[in-house]
Amino acid sequence: MRAKNCLVFFLLGSSFVAQAQQDTGSVASIENLIRSHQFDQALEVLKSGLLDAPKDFRLWTLDGIVLSTKGNDQDAIGAFQRALSLSPNYTAALKGEVQLLYQAQDVHAIPLIERILKADPRNETAHEMIANLERVQGNCLAAIDHFRLTGESIATHPDSLYAYAYCLVLTKQPQKAISIFEKLSALIPESVNPKFDLAVLLVETKQDAAALEIIGPLLATDEADPELLSLASEAYEASGDTPKAVSLLRQAIVLDPSNASYFSAFALLCLDHESFQVGIDMLNAGLERIKDDPSLYISRGLLFAQLAEYNKAEADFNMAEHLDSGQSLGAYAADIAELQRAMSDRSPPDKALLEIRTQLKSHANNPLLLLLLAKLLTYQEPNTETNASAEAVRSALLAVKLKPDLAEARDLLAGIYNRSGQYNLAIEQCRLALHFSPNDQIAIYHLIVALRHSERIEQRDQIPSLVKRLSELQEASRQQLADRKRFQLVEERPDPSK
Repeated sequence: MRAKNCLVFFLLGSSFVAQAQQDTGSVASIENLIRSHQFDQALEVLKSGLLDAPKDFRLWTLDGIVLSTKGNDQDAIGAFQRALSLSPNYTAALKGEVQLLYQAQDVHAIPLIERILKADPRNETAHEMIANLERVQGNCLAAIDHFRLTGESIATHPDSLYAYAYCLVLTKQPQKAISIFEKLSALIPESVNPKFDLAVLLVETKQDAAALEIIGPLLATDEADPELLSLASEAYEASGDTPKAVSLLRQAIVLDPSNASYFSAFALLCLDHESFQVGIDMLNAGLERIKDDPSLYISRGLLFAQLAEYNKAEADFNMAEHLDSGQSLGAYAADIAELQRAMSDRSPPDKALLEIRTQLKSHANNPLLLLLLAKLLTYQEPNTETNASAEAVRSALLAVKLKPDLAEARDLLAGIYNRSGQYNLAIEQCRLALHFSPNDQIAIYHLIVALRHSERIEQRDQIPSLVKRLSELQEASRQQLADRKRFQLVEERPDPSK
C-alpha cells in the first residue's frame, strides 16, 4: 500500500469520529467513502458539504486527504492550509500537510512539525522528521538534538541512522558515530556501506585492529574496489604491516590509475620509509596520466627535496602553484556575479582584467578584489618580470595592508619574490602567512624554496623540518578528502503517520 494511503487511514481515526458524532454524519459518511476507496464520490460529497459549511476545518482536511490520494499534492496542501487557517492546531491537518511537504523535502514542513511537537513533545516520528530535514539543510547540531529524542524508534530505520551518524561525523563526534554505524551494520548485515563507513571511522580514530576485523571480510568478497583497498592499506600501515599496505595500494592504483589521491598516498608511504626514488618513479607514472593535479607535483617536490634535488623540487612546487591558481581564480570574488561568470565562461584574460578593474573603481579598498587582480596579472605572466607582475606586487601589498591576515595574498607575494630572486622578502611574507595561517601549505613550500637560497646556514638547516611538516599536512589533507568521499548516505523520508 502506498504511504499516502497509510496516512489516510491513520488520519481517519478517533479525532474525526469523536467530532463526527456531534454533527449530521456528513464527516462519517465521507470517511466511509474514503475507506472503501470511493475517492471520486467522496470529492462530490465534499464539494456539497463545503458549500454548506465552508468553515468546517474537518471537511477541508478530508478534502486534502482525498486530493493527496489522487496525486493532486498542491491542491491538497491548499486544502490543509485552509483547514489550519480555521483551526491552527488541528492535528490531522497538520500531519496531512507535513506529509506532503516532507515528501518533497520542503523546509516549510519544519514550523508545522514544531507545532506538532508543541502539542506532543514526545512524538518520536516528528522528531525524526525534523531531524532529517535539518540534516538536509546542513544544520547538523539541530538534527542531532532531535535524533536524540527519537529514542529507539529509529533503531529499525537505516536511512535515519545513516543521517544521524553522518551528522555526528561532521560535528567531530566519531566515537558516537561509530556506535551508530555498529547498530546499522547489525541492522542490515547484507549491506557493505555501513561496514565500510564504520571501518573509515575506526581507521580515523586509530582503532586499526578493530578496523581490520571489518575490512578483512570485505576484502575477501571484493578485491576490485580501489577505495576499499586504499582504506585497507591505511589500516595495515598503521598496524605496522607496510608490505601489505604497499601491495594493496599498488592494487588500488592499477584498478583506478586516474585517482591522484592513491598516488599521493603512495608517495607519503615512501616519505615515511625513506624510499624516495621509489615514490618519485610512481609519481612519474601518475603524472603521465594525470597532468593537472597540484597534489602530485607537491608530493614529488617533497620527495625531490628529501634527495636534496632542490631545483627539481622548486620546479614542482612552482607548477603546483601555477595549476592551483588556474583552477581557483574565480573563488576569490564569489559574490561578484559578473566577474564570476566571466571566469567560469573562461573569458579572455583581458576581459577578466577589465571586469576586475571596473569593480575596483567602485571598491578600491576591497582586499579580495585587489588579491584577485594580483592573481590574474600573475597568472598571465607567471615566470617573467614585467610591468604586469610589478602591478601584481603593488596590488597584493595593498591587499595585505588592508587585511594583514590575508594569507593568500602573502603566498602570492612570496611566489613573485622567489621568482625574482628576492628571497629575503619571500621569507618575510611566508613567515607572516604562517603566523596567520599555520597550516598554509603554499607558504611552507615557498619558504622551503626561499631558504634554500639563503646565505645563512641556520636558515637552510630549517628545510628538513619544513619538508616533514609539509608532508604531514599533505597526509592530513589527503585523509580528510578521502574520508569525505568515502561516506555514503541514503535519504530517508519517514512516514509521519506512524
